Amino acid sequence: MLSFTLNGAAVTLDLPEDVALLHALRGPLGLSGPRFGCGTEQCGACMVLVEGEPRCACTLPAAAIAGKAVVTVEGLGTPEAPHPLQAACLAEQAGQCGYCLSGILVSAAALLARDPRPGEAAIRAALDPHLCRCGSHNRILRAVARAAREMA
Repeated sequence: MLSFTLNGAAVTLDLPEDVALLHALRGPLGLSGPRFGCGTEQCGACMVLVEGEPRCACTLPAAAIAGKAVVTVEGLGTPEAPHPLQAACLAEQAGQCGYCLSGILVSAAALLARDPRPGEAAIRAALDPHLCRCGSHNRILRAVARAAREMA
């Protein structure tokens, strides 16, 4: 049995020890935010926060998160009360296909938690592990900077 906190709620699952966290999130837990992109930590589509730190859920064994707090994009905000990053992405039209955006939002939330006023270089460094295939990079950078200003 695996017990952890997911988006603020206690969760207990019965899983084989070799199951990746991503498969637990998308399978029995029914979340669609973390996505499978590459399976090798090269694209960032599966990014989640584990104890506040961005981690690739595609290769992280679910057993490694026992007793820890996990936050997915679903835990950042709601449609009624979006996280400032989510609102900024909408305002800046920062996603075209949106496939990469949930992982980017999670990494950006970790950045803003540790550095509330990041410069462009810090934003670029935090988002470097993410691959956006539709070319929304500049709008995504503007959205993160906008959210930082609004959160300050």
